[in-house]
Amino acid sequence: MYKYDTYDQAIVDARVDEFRDQVARRIAGQMTEDQFKPLRLMNGLYLQLHAYMLRVAVPYGTLDSRQMHMLAHIARKYDRGYGHFTTRQNLQYNWIKLEDAPDILADLATVEMHAIQTSGNCIRNISSDQFAGATADEVEDPRPWAELLRQWSTFHPEFSYLPRKFKIAVIAAEEDRAAVKLHDIGLQMHRNDAGEIGFRVFVGGGMGRTPMIAPVIREFVAKADLLSYVEACLRVYNRYGRRDNIYKARIKILVHELGAAEYARQVEEEWAHVKTLGLDPPPGEFERIAAFFAPPAYAAGLSDEIDRNDPDFAAWLDRNV
Repeated sequence: MYKYDTYDQAIVDARVDEFRDQVARRIAGQMTEDQFKPLRLMNGLYLQLHAYMLRVAVPYGTLDSRQMHMLAHIARKYDRGYGHFTTRQNLQYNWIKLEDAPDILADLATVEMHAIQTSGNCIRNISSDQFAGATADEVEDPRPWAELLRQWSTFHPEFSYLPRKFKIAVIAAEEDRAAVKLHDIGLQMHRNDAGEIGFRVFVGGGMGRTPMIAPVIREFVAKADLLSYVEACLRVYNRYGRRDNIYKARIKILVHELGAAEYARQVEEEWAHVKTLGLDPPPGEFERIAAFFAPPAYAAGLSDEIDRNDPDFAAWLDRNV
């Protein structure tokens, strides 16, 4: 999985310090709730009926043991001993005190985690197949592409205040285990007739009060063009998406009202310009990211037999595997 470099860590640490100051001003009464609300939402903090809720990002659903231990520590110290995993691979704590929120974010930062852009009208956590990188039916591991999208979308200056929240998922298998057609943008890696691997792009899916299945906007986008094409999709939405009605503001409404063909035409027109801006990373940068996802050295010839002598383990095995 991806590991922060000094630049990544500095960004997360700076956000913690910034939010600590904002929380102190709110508690001191120097800010009203209306003034504080957009600031806390940028850091994943919701105000619910009885307490604050903090949503922690788990990019493409991948956690290591250090992060799991930290999440458990936070649940025990700051919540009621548990958290809730969401359908989009985040984790929520529902009994957070406002004065504790900066300390929680600081603890998360020590294990390369944060709550940035887990709420608000921005690009949310990038999700993927729960078996990404470990399933035989993938044409390629989609996680490096999810990570590339995560880095591109975090603090994106143009897409911090979209008409509405925006969700992206990436898969690389024929079986859709991440519900990409129910996302604002769903990306499915596949091979074209020439044997090249690229992305089938779905735009305009969603659930909620107006559920819609996303249509295919482009059958094939080359890997080298992914960021510029997704950027074009967002620019058209940011330009024409409705801001006068929260219930009509999602991209699914825009695609439905324009029609998939017209939306696709406008994206192609915008993409022709965006491609000239140098947004797509050089191959070396993607290779740097992909190196973090190199497969481990699997041992060959191990037995598939499972020791069931421990009754508790046997019971867990029967219920979960």
